[in-house]
Amino acid sequence: MEVLERDCGSEEGIQGVRVPPAVYRDKVAFIQMVREGISGSVVKQAIHALGDNRELFVRLLETTPGNLHRFYKRKALSRTDSEEVLDVLRVFYQTRKVFGDGDKALRWLNTPIPALSGEKPLDLFDTFEGRSLVREVLRKVEYGEFS
Repeated sequence: MEVLERDCGSEEGIQGVRVPPAVYRDKVAFIQMVREGISGSVVKQAIHALGDNRELFVRLLETTPGNLHRFYKRKALSRTDSEEVLDVLRVFYQTRKVFGDGDKALRWLNTPIPALSGEKPLDLFDTFEGRSLVREVLRKVEYGEFS
């Protein structure tokens, strides 16, 4: 896949993560990327982008810490795994947009949030419902309901 080989990380996307920036904003682009399957190298890039949080991706991909590296070499992940990783990246992208930069976003993601029953947002990223809860709180922060 040619599009995955060029560096798509920029102000429009997530620096260092090689997926088209449209995937974070456009549902059709997201679905197409899921159907194609992301490269395993995107998993490694996503881990780095999220503060080297290997444990999250071990849970997300239902593997062991020792086997996580095997995902990095895959030409294309399954639809399910691709969708999980891309959705995590989409929530991180939204968090970065709300807080204005990656460092502030990572700090917020690693802070216990009362609106999430005291959970750290990043600890909820391994399930769809957890990511949905984080999205809800982010929308409230964005519109001034929470700070």
